[in-house]
Amino acid sequence: MTNLTKALFIVEKLGGATESAYVQFNPNSLSFEKSPKIAEIAIPGLDAPLRQFVRGQSETLTVELFFDSTDFGTGSTAVSVTTISDKFYSLIKIDPKTHATPVCTFQWGKRFPGDSLTMGTEKQRRSGFRGVVTKVKQDYALFSPDGIPLRNVMTVTMEEYVSLDEQLKHLGLESADHTKSHVVAEGETMASIAGQCLDQPSQWRAIADANGIADPRRLTVGTPLVVPPLEVTG
Repeated sequence: MTNLTKALFIVEKLGGATESAYVQFNPNSLSFEKSPKIAEIAIPGLDAPLRQFVRGQSETLTVELFFDSTDFGTGSTAVSVTTISDKFYSLIKIDPKTHATPVCTFQWGKRFPGDSLTMGTEKQRRSGFRGVVTKVKQDYALFSPDGIPLRNVMTVTMEEYVSLDEQLKHLGLESADHTKSHVVAEGETMASIAGQCLDQPSQWRAIADANGIADPRRLTVGTPLVVPPLEVTG
């Protein structure tokens, strides 16, 4: 008989310690959602706006968990299902030691969605979903005659949590080290373009110099610009 692999949440504690919380029953489905932030650049005279990648947005995971305490009985011996489910509800509660909700990783099995990424994204492969719980919805469906809850369907929503150092490592980036292009949109300034493309508005002069712009205050909508990479110092 094949052993059943239980899904679990690995909760990160202070000092690098972790605590595992195994689900009572494995979920029937997992729902992942991720989308990029794409800006529309309006240029007069064009049939459609240009689209430009701005940044990635946090991926979300939604999982529905089922908890049942009827094995203890439904009458005088009934035990509240919250004795089982509250450990998962606590994932959205503030930890008094860290003053924040905990970072945790949802894992299930050896072939977690995202463990076989290809086409240059191999460094972003994962064996679980690491994030913070942003929403918990609980539906209690069965009660004892004394009002003790016996069944709980809990929907947990997580948003991915990745530190800056981890993102640079996964993406293979050290800085904005490749040349970009940008089309001037209405209302933009050199500083706003530098902020959008390089995350450093103060680097506007480097863009102006690279494009031979003598007066950075006079930008023409629709002008294509070359955005040079930041110089790595030290």
